[in-house]
Amino acid sequence: MEQKVADPTFQKALEDFKALDEKITHFSSIIGLADWDQKVMAPKKGRSVFAKATGTLRTEVFKLSVSTEMGKILETLTSEGVRAKLDEVTKARVREYHDYYRKSKSIPADLFQEYSILTAQANDAWEEARETNDFARYLPSLEKIIEFKRKFAEIYGYEEHPYDALLDEFEPGLTVKILDPLFAKLRESSVNLLERIKKHGKPTMANVFEQSFDIDKQKEFNRFILPIIGFDLEAGRLDETVHPFAQTVNIGDVRLTTRYLEKNVRSALFGTIHEAGHGIYEQQVNPAFEESVLQSGTSFGIHESQSRFLENMVGRSKEFWKFFFPKLQEYFPAQLSHMSVEEFYRAVNTVEPSFIRVEADELTYNLHIMLRYEIEKALIGGEIEAKDLPAIWNQKMQDYLGVTPSTDTEGVLQDVHWSFGGIGYFPSYSLGNLYAAQILRTIQQELPDFYHHIENGQFNLIQTWLKDKIHQYGKLYTPNELIVKVTGEELNADYLVEYLEKKYSEVYELNLSN
Repeated sequence: MEQKVADPTFQKALEDFKALDEKITHFSSIIGLADWDQKVMAPKKGRSVFAKATGTLRTEVFKLSVSTEMGKILETLTSEGVRAKLDEVTKARVREYHDYYRKSKSIPADLFQEYSILTAQANDAWEEARETNDFARYLPSLEKIIEFKRKFAEIYGYEEHPYDALLDEFEPGLTVKILDPLFAKLRESSVNLLERIKKHGKPTMANVFEQSFDIDKQKEFNRFILPIIGFDLEAGRLDETVHPFAQTVNIGDVRLTTRYLEKNVRSALFGTIHEAGHGIYEQQVNPAFEESVLQSGTSFGIHESQSRFLENMVGRSKEFWKFFFPKLQEYFPAQLSHMSVEEFYRAVNTVEPSFIRVEADELTYNLHIMLRYEIEKALIGGEIEAKDLPAIWNQKMQDYLGVTPSTDTEGVLQDVHWSFGGIGYFPSYSLGNLYAAQILRTIQQELPDFYHHIENGQFNLIQTWLKDKIHQYGKLYTPNELIVKVTGEELNADYLVEYLEKKYSEVYELNLSN
């Protein structure tokens, strides 16, 4: 609720701020819809002009966000005497715009427009390069994007490493200094556990997924599970795309996408559950925050915690499949009728170093992220250049995972993120895993029957807990404030290390001597 105050200058600033916030949010919603359409529905021949149009609209939003008017409003609302009068919600809204204004006001509008059009068009260049295994087709766009991101890092400012300025775009407050020790602990434990699994683990029946699974039946099954696990199909939809993503138009219109492969039923299945985690988060934000900057999740890392939590800690649990496996067998009797739920549970949790991040198991997934993190740091630091990426990528894949891609399509071209300028984004995925394990520990303390509810197909209580503790707040709190509020402590890598150790010791029947 907005404040009622006697000071007319203060009141005018609040009213103007609310109007600007609403206008920017409306434009952003339309941009989100256009982004979804370009990736899902738009014919290829029209995409170039489409990209220029969305670039123009993004530039208008940028101009509003760094306008003289916005600057004067923020100067009033952040002044020492005034800020104390603001309620918690208004303070959070001001914080979001002030942080963006402070970092971005020095970027010329024409430079931003050039960048916006470039990133909109680069998606097509990436798709074409990926389809034809031709990195050279994508390279010119990528080189320009990296040049822009280096410029932006200098404009935003940083204390120690230029990559810090880009990390802060996706996870406010995150720095290389914070991330390096978290990743170091996770890397050491993951590599150790992976080696033990290779040497002593009992094999799983992963070959069950090498069969053909009818795509139409996969679609039916995904639409069957979505409402059960908590995604409201009356406030969202599910479509197909090259690279799965979730896109929010507004709280009542959240769009999921997935990718179907006949010879890999896990891809669409867990991709859909993953994107549903994002979608449910957006659907459960407090409706009072709609049409404001607070209407989406607090950060990319916290957002990813919700998708990884649902995909892995729920969707890959034994209890989940005790409920859903009989139904999956009905859809695919020829492929699955010979398996027990225990065998299927072990199969979906098979650990096997692979080329493709989005299809990686829980344990090796983080190694994919660390590889990208190291590359991005070096790119922004000027230590490597885009033209060298295929060779660097392949070497790091061998170093981190013990496999070398045979093509750039399954190597450096597999991810869409760089094409839209998402440098600094990748660490959010492993942060999501770290947050999710910490949240799992808390939810099991507060809901001791957590997995019992899952086994009985009862997700309402779980989704209500997530809504009450996390989803409803949108961007009201910073990531660090929220994780402390939910779990009582700051981010701690120990919980993910313990979770992975316990889970995979069970799946692979490892003992203390292994």
